[in-house]
Amino acid sequence: MDESGKKAAGSADPVTAAVLNEKLADAQTPGFWAEFAPDEAELAGAFEESALGEAEAEESDIDLPPPEKSEAKE
Repeated sequence: MDESGKKAAGSADPVTAAVLNEKLADAQTPGFWAEFAPDEAELAGAFEESALGEAEAEESDIDLPPPEKSEAKE
């Protein structure tokens, strides 16, 4: 189990944390289909948003000219 799963499971009540830890361990078993309830998946970090914002995406794109130079000249 990764650190985010351990931290999330630790923030739940003891019974939910134990069930979540067991499901996360089972999910690492090849061929085993572990089912998670929506709240369990959220506690495990399944819905963590990690997308870049628009400004971050523009800063990371080296192929585009700076915004002031991208205007079309007539």
